[in-house]
Amino acid sequence: MPLFGDCRKERSEAETSRRLKANDREFNLSFEYATNAIKTSKYNLLTFLPLNLFEQFQRIANTYFLFLLILQLIPEISSLSWFTTVVPLVLVLTVTAVKDGIDDLNRHKSDKQVNSRQVQVLIHGQLENKQWSDICVGDIIKLENNEFVTADLLLLSSSEPYGLAYIETAELDGETNLKVRQALTLTGEMGNNIQKLYEFDGEVESEPPNNKLDKFTGTLVHKEQKYSLDNDKILLRGCTLRNTDWCFGLVIFAGPDTKLMQNSGKTVFKRTSIDRLMNILVLWIFGFLAFLCLVLAICNGFWEHHKGYYFQVFLPWPESVSSATFSGFLTFWSYVIILNTLVPISLYVSVEIIRLGNSFYIDWDRKMYYPKNNTPAEARTTTLNEELGQIKYIFSDKTGTLTQNIMTFNKCSINGKTYGDVFNFAGQRIEITNQTEKVDFSYNQLADPKFVFYDHSLVEAVKLGDKSSHEFFRLLALCHTVMSEEKQDGQLVYQAQSPDENALVTAARNFGFVFHSRTPESITVVEMGETKIYELLAILDFNNFRKRMSVIVRSPENRLVLYCKGADTIIFQLLHQSCKQLMDNTTDHLDEFAGDGLRTLVLAYKDLDKQYFEEWQSRYYEASTAMEERDEKLSELYEEIEKDMQLLGATAIEDKLQDGVPQTIEKLSNAGIKIWVLTGDKQETAINIGYSCNMLHDEMKEVFVIEGNTREEVQEELRNARAKMKPETLEEEKIIIRQPMKKTRLLPEDTVTESYGIVINGHSLAHALEEHLELELLRTACMCKSVICCRVTPLQKAQVVAVVKKYKKAVTLAIGDGANDVSMIKEAHIGVGISGQEGMQAVLSSDFSFAQFRYLQRLLLVHGRWSYIRMCKFLSYFFYKNFTFTLVHFWYAFFSGYSAQTVYDEWFITLYNLVYTSLPVLGMSLFEQDVDDRWSLEYPQLYEPGQQNLYFNKVAFMKCVFHGIWSSLVLFFLPYGAIQNLVRDDGKDVSDYQSFALVAQTCLLLVVSAEIGVDSTYWTAVNQFFIWGSLAVYFTITFTMYSDGMYLIFTASFPFIGTARNSLTQPSVWLSVFLTTILCVLPVVAYRFFMVMLRPNFSDKLNYMISKSKKRPPPEQRRARLRRVSSRRSSYAFSHQQGFGALIMSGRNMRPRTAPAASSRVIDRSNTAAAAAGSSSRSANATMRNVIVDGS
Repeated sequence: MPLFGDCRKERSEAETSRRLKANDREFNLSFEYATNAIKTSKYNLLTFLPLNLFEQFQRIANTYFLFLLILQLIPEISSLSWFTTVVPLVLVLTVTAVKDGIDDLNRHKSDKQVNSRQVQVLIHGQLENKQWSDICVGDIIKLENNEFVTADLLLLSSSEPYGLAYIETAELDGETNLKVRQALTLTGEMGNNIQKLYEFDGEVESEPPNNKLDKFTGTLVHKEQKYSLDNDKILLRGCTLRNTDWCFGLVIFAGPDTKLMQNSGKTVFKRTSIDRLMNILVLWIFGFLAFLCLVLAICNGFWEHHKGYYFQVFLPWPESVSSATFSGFLTFWSYVIILNTLVPISLYVSVEIIRLGNSFYIDWDRKMYYPKNNTPAEARTTTLNEELGQIKYIFSDKTGTLTQNIMTFNKCSINGKTYGDVFNFAGQRIEITNQTEKVDFSYNQLADPKFVFYDHSLVEAVKLGDKSSHEFFRLLALCHTVMSEEKQDGQLVYQAQSPDENALVTAARNFGFVFHSRTPESITVVEMGETKIYELLAILDFNNFRKRMSVIVRSPENRLVLYCKGADTIIFQLLHQSCKQLMDNTTDHLDEFAGDGLRTLVLAYKDLDKQYFEEWQSRYYEASTAMEERDEKLSELYEEIEKDMQLLGATAIEDKLQDGVPQTIEKLSNAGIKIWVLTGDKQETAINIGYSCNMLHDEMKEVFVIEGNTREEVQEELRNARAKMKPETLEEEKIIIRQPMKKTRLLPEDTVTESYGIVINGHSLAHALEEHLELELLRTACMCKSVICCRVTPLQKAQVVAVVKKYKKAVTLAIGDGANDVSMIKEAHIGVGISGQEGMQAVLSSDFSFAQFRYLQRLLLVHGRWSYIRMCKFLSYFFYKNFTFTLVHFWYAFFSGYSAQTVYDEWFITLYNLVYTSLPVLGMSLFEQDVDDRWSLEYPQLYEPGQQNLYFNKVAFMKCVFHGIWSSLVLFFLPYGAIQNLVRDDGKDVSDYQSFALVAQTCLLLVVSAEIGVDSTYWTAVNQFFIWGSLAVYFTITFTMYSDGMYLIFTASFPFIGTARNSLTQPSVWLSVFLTTILCVLPVVAYRFFMVMLRPNFSDKLNYMISKSKKRPPPEQRRARLRRVSSRRSSYAFSHQQGFGALIMSGRNMRPRTAPAASSRVIDRSNTAAAAAGSSSRSANATMRNVIVDGS
């Protein structure tokens, strides 16, 4: 059965290049390329049973119990009936198989959901709807607006001019700004002509499948002409087509070969640290078991040689035994069977049930339910719950995980006055809530109904004709690269490169300055109901060095103006000296905005002299056509014309965080968890969010920025950062490097006294992740309180997680919401998916999912901590009770001639773990909690013991072993001494083997029941019912099985006739039971009492405080937004692509417009004359503009 669709066969060797022909499936099938189907499931109906059993028997414990079953079928060594092993083994295999089957069924459903999506495919000259899974390499498919890109496509044509298509790459790199792709002129001319597309037989040769998202190399050959292909002509799977009615594409890579899937990483079988510890302990127990059996086998050999040999008339040897040595050999295997309960198979059944129960708690938690999207929390994996209580590192995506992907115009400063806050009648600032009155924009027919603003004074200023306010919003309506589209109902829709631009233009629109449309030569704005057409003379485009953009326009009043917006640090250097006072006031406002975590932008303008501008234009033409130092000359001209500007004010945009993000990060940090943000966004954007959510703050001594372009530069920057934080670690590094390489080398925890942050760019991270630098990166980053990696690829996210896993003994968690986070989610110990705006790929690959980042604190601090505590208590108790149970056999061997006789009745041995002690320990493991959820969230420090693995480790296991040895000694010798020579009141003897076995097993059950009562701190009716019910069931079964009736019906199976009523009616027996229980439990109670009194941990202190206060924590108060006083202003994070302004000026991204009848109600006829008056000047500049654009 093929793994990926019907068109694929197993390829014998890796591809070196890819060749394909359009519309020629027969040719393409010869290369055996993958189809577009994906398959993540493991089984089908035929393979489920054999494959699942094969996987289960790869576990040491299951193979061990199968081996025991085989031993029990050999009469010479079997001392127990076969059913004592078969029943538990079958139960374990069945429960695990059902769980695995359900998990795989869910994978089948998710695969079917993706593969069944519909897309239009060009087949035999017609467009037909086909499923994604049916798409093959070389097919031509049609996509429509807002559809996901099906596979990696070569863009052939689109509805936009010049074959342009707009895509959103949020699932690939987390960015929500639109990106432009352009088809070749050859294919773009085909448009949506189906016949031409069907006849197209171009041949593509390209690079083989790889994970490089930003690179593509290939050629297209058509009619003996060769055309170059690059990344700007490729639509990648996972992108979304935006603002483009339709496009056609040729499938280059499909299914697992797409760049998205190549970045998804391999699915790793995840096991908890407790699972790994249990495997080690099981091996220890096997060694201990072998040692005990060897001791008893040697003792048997000596006993048979010195005593048994002479008593063969009374105790004959079996026919197969010819010597004492062989008898010892058989005894070894007999005791392997008897002592096998040191590693009980019911342990694994119980662990699965506990994990399943704790998973249901997550699914049922209403406090993690998001009603807005009707999304509950979901535990998609049931085997990792306790790992949630041990997280040390969290790796988080930014876009859609910490933020909502929503930009809102929040505040502004105009001419030294700030707007956006709401004040009461006393002049005091009040917090904005859902009940706060919103500004009514109904007077503006073109206003965006989704826009919300609360400060009425700004609307009043605009309505009253405040000159500064009008100029402020006029700038926002003119200085941008936004495209507008008018729907049939007259509604304006903006197509912006970045959400920041969209928010600013929308704000201007609502305050009465509506950007309506643009051509390469003009911008149409509706100002307070009056339509004005501005002649667009130049766009001085944004780049990373300038950090600003400007437009030069001529108004209908023939006013020549330069409008500029950009980062405050840049604009302030370009202002006229007369703006000094206004600049100081605006600076104060910027500090206030930055304190709220807002993204700020400064606006300025300059009136230009007509003669000067014409002279500047001629020099600009010369610079743009220069053969040498063109960029430098253009930059100088930009600087020249942008000098001596007049300050208008500043805007403050909120990149909306999800609710509760700063508080969640604060609590997780207080719990000792380190949070790293890994994002594909720009550095400035990532830093802004770091400050907004309080990962970065001004109290930090320094925030290091690593942005070297070579390996040597990155190494030097990392070492310099570490030298500032802790110089002595540089010397330690030399010592570590000189040491011989080990298979796994764990880095020490370096602590620093001050607080630091580090920001590292994607290109620098690529060098830092090299083998010789990864240790340097990790040591430096781990010294910092906050780490932000920006411009990282999906694969780099996984590599960062892998480095931490490799060198740190810590549990990692990755959380994200997009396809670009899948590889990181798979690589981490725990993967959490947020069902957000970027699709469901992250959720489908995750172990746990929910709708909001803030639920992470409850998942870890409540469910994770409880699950860890419950599992640790369960394991400690389980090992204790089974060591206690089993070692009684060991002591009994010294009094039974090492004959491999059991102490207890066979039925008690069978039912001990399955019936008598299973429910009480499950009750504790499902309901135990040291403190309730409110206290867990109020005191995050309670989480730290799990990170340090204090509750169950090798030391804790050894305590269980010694406790079990002590209890087994008491449980054997005290009943043995009590029963010996015991007679009833009527003088009849009680001291027989069966009476001793019954007393010993009754003592054992009461001791382990008392022990679980001591271990439990949270009592429920269920716990009480399970403990007392199990004891009642024991006595009921015991008196029933040892009755006359059962003996008469099943004589061979129930030989202990009358033992219960003969022994358990004696007061001396109950006295021995009482003393045994006291002697076993008293040391534990005394030890814990002295530990609480002399060395209490944080949980003990909190419980004492709770017991003294006798109350729950106070209800959580609504917390105001966390503010920071900042000297660093949050510079505007442009998301533009350089050169987009030139694209607009060229008109290549615009359709030829006809006069829209629907908009005649908006256009003011009084402006027709003004537009005509400006037409002559526009035509005079048209030639110059085209030269400038082409030259630049």
